[in-house]
Amino acid sequence: MRKSYLRHIPAVDHLLQNAHLQSLLGSFPRASVVEAIREVLENLRLSAKAAQDAQDEWSLPSEEKIVSSVELTLRQKATPSLRRVINATGIILHTGLGRAVLSPRAVDALSSVARGYCNLEVDLESGKRGHREKHIEELLCRITGAEAATVVNNNAAATMLVLRALAEGKEVIVSRGQLIEIGGGFRLPEIMQASGVRLVEVGTTNRTYLDDYERAISEETAILLHVHTSNYRIKGFACAVALAHLVDLGKKCGLLVVDDIGSGALIDLEEYGFADEPTAGRSIGEGADVVTFSADKLLGGPQGGIILGTKDCIARIRKHPLARAVRVGKLTLAALEATLRLFLEKDTLFESNPTLRMLTAGLSILERRARRLARDIAKVASEIGAEVEDECSRLGGGSLPLEEIPTRVVALSHMKLSAEELSKRLRQHQPPIFARLKKEKVLLDLRTIQEGEEKEIVLALKKISESKS
Repeated sequence: MRKSYLRHIPAVDHLLQNAHLQSLLGSFPRASVVEAIREVLENLRLSAKAAQDAQDEWSLPSEEKIVSSVELTLRQKATPSLRRVINATGIILHTGLGRAVLSPRAVDALSSVARGYCNLEVDLESGKRGHREKHIEELLCRITGAEAATVVNNNAAATMLVLRALAEGKEVIVSRGQLIEIGGGFRLPEIMQASGVRLVEVGTTNRTYLDDYERAISEETAILLHVHTSNYRIKGFACAVALAHLVDLGKKCGLLVVDDIGSGALIDLEEYGFADEPTAGRSIGEGADVVTFSADKLLGGPQGGIILGTKDCIARIRKHPLARAVRVGKLTLAALEATLRLFLEKDTLFESNPTLRMLTAGLSILERRARRLARDIAKVASEIGAEVEDECSRLGGGSLPLEEIPTRVVALSHMKLSAEELSKRLRQHQPPIFARLKKEKVLLDLRTIQEGEEKEIVLALKKISESKS
C-alpha cells in the first residue's frame, strides 16, 4: 500500500512545468521555487508514510492544491522574519513589539545614513578622524546640563561599563531596596558581579537611611550607587535616601555617585498628570557624577544606553576596552540624534515624538477614532460585533508601573470564533495585528494604533469575516 501511495506523488520536474509555478519564476529565483516544491513533496511523503504505518486511508491532494501549497511555502520563506506589526494592545513601550516608535525624523535620518556612506568618525572641517559620539554628545549636554556624554547599546551595558571603568575590584554600595531585576531576568547584583565590583548591600528592603551608607564606607569603596526602581514601587512603611543626600555624602568621603534612572525621562512628566519620574537633567543638577538611562523608553529613541557625567568620568569610561565592545553603530546614532533634536523644539515635542504623543493623547481624540473604527468594522464585517468601551492603557517597558492611563478601545466579538481564535487570526494577517483579550473579547486600544492603521485593521477583519473556515 505504501508503494502505491508514493508512486502517485509528482516529481519536482513535473511540477516545475505547471503554468502557475512557471509564472512564479518571474518573481522568485528558480532555486527558491525548487526548494519550496521539495519541501511540500517531502511533507506529502511523510503524510503517506504515517498513513501507511497506521493503516489509514490516504489520498493525494489535487495538483492545484499542491501548487497552492508550494506558493504559500514560497511566499512564507520570502517574507522577512522581522517585520512591521500593528500594536493595538495599549502598551506604549511594548518590549515584545520593539518598544518606542521612532519619529518620522528619526526614520528619515536612518534612511539617509543607510543609503550610502556617512561621516561617522570623520571631522568634516579638518578631514581627520574623530569620535562617533560627537553626533550626540553636544545635544545631550545642551538638554541635560551634563559636562560630557557617551552612548552604548542598552542601559544594562551602560551600568556594566560604568562600574567596570570606575570601580573594578572595588566596593559599590547600594540599598537593598534598589537591587532590581529588569526584563529578561537580568538582575542588578549579577550585572555588578559581571562588572568586577564587590556589592555592598545596606539597609532593608523597605527602609534605608543615610547612616547605613556612611557606616558601610571603607577604604575599598569606590561608588555610591543610586538606582531608580522604575518597574516597581515600595509603598507604606518605607524610606529611601534622596540622591542629593548621597551626593553630599560622596563629596564628604571623596566617592563617586552614580545614578541609574532607568527609563530616561528628559522632561518632567508630573505636570502632565503622571507620577514623578526622575529626569536626567535633575540628576545632573543634584550633582551625580554619572547618570545612566535607556534611550528607547521615555526618551522615545532607538535601543541604547546613555551615559552622562563629568568630563573626567566620561573620559575614563571611553578609554575602557569594554567601551568598544558595547558601542553603537551609525544607524543607532542617526536615529538617536534625530530624536534628541526633537527635545530642542518644546512647542512641537509632544506631537513629533510618538511615545510622548501616545502617552498624553486626549480621551476626546481617542473616543472619535474608536467610534469611527467601530462604524467602519460594522460596515464590512457582519459577523463581528464592535463596541466602544472605556479601558486603561499602560506605558510598559518597566516605566511608570502603577500608572493606568484612561483610554478608549473597540471591543470585538465574533459570532462563531472564540476571542482566542479571532486574536490568532489577527496576528496571522499581514501586517500582523496584536490586541489584548479580556472577558472573551478582543480589545483594540486606539492609544497605540498609529494614524492610518485603522484601514488595515478593517481590511483584516473583513477578510476574517468572509473566511469560510
